[in-house]
Amino acid sequence: MIHQIQAFNAGRDPERLKIKYSKMRSNAFVFMRGSCHLFYGQLPDESIFKSAPLTWVCGDLHLENFGSYKGDNRLAYFDVNDFDESVLAPASWDLLRMLTSIWVGAESLSLSRSEAATLCKVFLESYCDSLAHGKAYWVERDTSQGLIGQLLDELRSRERGDFLDSRTQTKGKKRLILIDGKKALEPSKKQRASVEDFLAVFAKTQTNPDFYEVRDVARRIAGTGSLGVERYVILVKGKGGNDGNYLLDLKQSLPSSLVPYLSTKQPKWETHAHRGVAIQRRFQAVSMAFLHPVHLDNGPYVLRDLQPSEDRISLDHACQSIDALKQSIQTMGKIVAWSQLRSSGREGSAISDELISFGQHTDWCEQLLAASEACAQQVEEDSNTFNAAFDDGAFRQ
Repeated sequence: MIHQIQAFNAGRDPERLKIKYSKMRSNAFVFMRGSCHLFYGQLPDESIFKSAPLTWVCGDLHLENFGSYKGDNRLAYFDVNDFDESVLAPASWDLLRMLTSIWVGAESLSLSRSEAATLCKVFLESYCDSLAHGKAYWVERDTSQGLIGQLLDELRSRERGDFLDSRTQTKGKKRLILIDGKKALEPSKKQRASVEDFLAVFAKTQTNPDFYEVRDVARRIAGTGSLGVERYVILVKGKGGNDGNYLLDLKQSLPSSLVPYLSTKQPKWETHAHRGVAIQRRFQAVSMAFLHPVHLDNGPYVLRDLQPSEDRISLDHACQSIDALKQSIQTMGKIVAWSQLRSSGREGSAISDELISFGQHTDWCEQLLAASEACAQQVEEDSNTFNAAFDDGAFRQ
């Protein structure tokens, strides 16, 4: 297992990879987030993981991969928001990883085993019920409640200037990205020039080229699984004036780590960035702002509006009631069902009638719940093995 982790992360930016390994050492939930490639290699040999309808899946569905964002219509939404691992796979794959994340995250979220079991059942029941109804909806500010409603209200009321001030600093009359070693690192001259040259060419293809005039570039630190992959935060002119600036995210796209374990034929995508963006557009009712598959000199990237890692709900039971957590998990179950319905019948995915039947006939749920407990135990064991190796210096850069 240790060699698998080292091989999977080979070639990544050493500075950010060091941060990734350190984060993975913190607890089993973060370890799970950083080792998606291990998870599917240990998929239980149960019929539900082969016979479930084929759907477009996130691939890395877990509690932290739901969040809020501004859509390309500039309204705020809550949805699945990470598609690095997305592929065509049995619907049960996303469900298993999500349920496993609840079990594994229980301790860090101050949940008892019985409370985690309850949340797993709430998620599955909500998913099945929404799938059985056969109609895809979405979560926005006016239709959301509880913790998610509060998050979307905060995003709607957030002033652009305040957000920019939290991620940038002003030197003279110039606004520059804040290099703090936590969210951003200094790029090399070559990296800066590469990003600037790319965006200058990209801008010419857009309706308002001046919007994409580069003001500053930094290497971005965000997420867990993708840490070490080439990623930048770009400050652009936007609507003009310091408070009219925008922050964009530019992230390298790599092959999905699920591919070695798939027997399903995948579409022939132009690049991995095109794969991720296409599936994201199918999943979400409204796409994230500035979402584009693009190409830099060293391969495919995804360009999009910068999505702060803070734009997620807190599921810590020490801070939230169990009823509030149930309501949030229930919404997540609905979102997954709606996403599968919305993307049904596309390039090999099951049609809605097949998905509706899957949601109506729920005899597979107990099998899935039992499998998720077993997977959680495996993640815990792998996390302990990783921790021991980390402490022995196996992951020193």
